[in-house]
Amino acid sequence: MKHAETVTFGGSGLNRASDLRNKPEELASLLAHPQAGCVLLWRGKPLVFGERADRLAVLPLNHPVILKDVGETGAPILLGIEEDGVPIFARDFSAWEPEFVDAEALGLFLDPSLQSHPDMPDDYVFAELRRIMTHLGPRDAELAVTAKAVLGWHQTHRFCARCGAASEMSQGGWQRTCPDCGAHHFPRTDPVVIMLITHGHSVLMGRSPGWPDGMYSLLAGFVEPGETLEAAVRREVLEEAGVPVGAVRYLASQPWPFPSSLMFGCAGEALDREITIDPVEIEDAMWVSRDEMMEAFAGQHPVLKPARKGAIAHFLLQNWLADTLD
Repeated sequence: MKHAETVTFGGSGLNRASDLRNKPEELASLLAHPQAGCVLLWRGKPLVFGERADRLAVLPLNHPVILKDVGETGAPILLGIEEDGVPIFARDFSAWEPEFVDAEALGLFLDPSLQSHPDMPDDYVFAELRRIMTHLGPRDAELAVTAKAVLGWHQTHRFCARCGAASEMSQGGWQRTCPDCGAHHFPRTDPVVIMLITHGHSVLMGRSPGWPDGMYSLLAGFVEPGETLEAAVRREVLEEAGVPVGAVRYLASQPWPFPSSLMFGCAGEALDREITIDPVEIEDAMWVSRDEMMEAFAGQHPVLKPARKGAIAHFLLQNWLADTLD
């Protein structure tokens, strides 16, 4: 697909300096760099600034706020090195306690709340990444998605999966090592297929229980061990909607750190239109014509709302409508 890497979080060519992660002296030199920058995340929400919260805040690694409120959250994680040689790190800022937290907002499907630190400028806020992802430029988006994914992994993998001992961060934050049994653990990424299943001029859409009214998306599911992407597409569509799928092809991918997925966008041809949903998997499924989808994207469909901007489902549907999948 010609436009594959224009998807949100599609990457910016960041030099991740992976060859330096196992070199302690090199890492120490990067940490001591006078212009070393740091991306902060509070409960998974990156620090951003600007009128539209459209720029990722990269603070000096020795910023007073970081030294005061970052807490005991492990060493900084090396995200990469900019073209000018400046290293960029990430740290978890969740030890900071705001004066007020809207717990109800934090539990919503799309958290609208913003958190402001009293020692930072007024337009610096911690914002839900799904809310601002379409506002960020490619480099900021890549840094934010990488920081969220790796920091989230560290928060949930503090103990060795082999022996149960507390593990330690290593390799510039890209590994955890067990001091007891010597096992090495690496950031987890779960492969997920998301399918643009078409039959003629219609596309198959479904919705999960609890989604907002009118919200439908492309069907998706996790790839199982020993399974190809093509087989996963056919299995998931048959399981969820009862629709058999023939030819399958890969289109594009998207890192999706909610919490740790890599979405593989695929196109598949349905062999018939009869739908039999599995109510355990999805709440509803339906065929949507190209004209109806155009109405939905224009906000004029009486039931169907457009797929969320920034998600690969929106990207694939948009290219399907524009006939630019190739």
